[in-house]
Amino acid sequence: MPFGITDLDARLGGGLRAGALHEATALAATLADDAATTLFLAGIAAREAFGRGQPVLWVTCRTDLYAPGLAQAGLLASDVIYAEAREDAQLLAVMEDAVRDGTPAAVIGEISRLPMIAARRLQLVAADADIPVLLLRRSRARQPDPYAEPSAAWTRWRIGVAPSARLAVAGVGRARWQVELVRQRGGEPFSLIVEGCDETGRLTVPAALGHREAEAVGAVRTAAA
Repeated sequence: MPFGITDLDARLGGGLRAGALHEATALAATLADDAATTLFLAGIAAREAFGRGQPVLWVTCRTDLYAPGLAQAGLLASDVIYAEAREDAQLLAVMEDAVRDGTPAAVIGEISRLPMIAARRLQLVAADADIPVLLLRRSRARQPDPYAEPSAAWTRWRIGVAPSARLAVAGVGRARWQVELVRQRGGEPFSLIVEGCDETGRLTVPAALGHREAEAVGAVRTAAA
């Protein structure tokens, strides 16, 4: 699943592995970083929904998703099936059943704690069905780091907001994110500044940064779990 950004895809061996489990969490326990993380995953799912012509399943124990915001990242309401679980165990079971069924283009789940055995099961069913499983790991200021425990996920990401570009007139420029890959199988961690998802779910490299400066952001600040 290529992002379409040379710097990003090259470090991923061509893009995200489709039949795999991927985790993302906010760089800091703030609403802004949490929203950026949600939209990062929504953009990935939107590109898969468009490419496969199938809906995305989004499973959560909360009721705070904002459909118009997801649509701005390319994930239209008509392309999403929402499922609300009572608890994490039920959420994981719904995700696993959906992947085994093979209907969704991608499956997204929001969860705080992920037992290793559950992560292994999701990774195995994702690989078998060749469907991406995306986990939004909720982060809270007074809770442990979601990545404090090891995981079977293929990649683990931290997403945070970055200052947008100055405009010639009063206003807010396109959102920028700091995208940190803290762990990937068979690859190195890295960090890049990108512009947030457009209406097709695509990221871009800020033109002002250029190729060399995008690479110069350097290694991640957080150790890989």
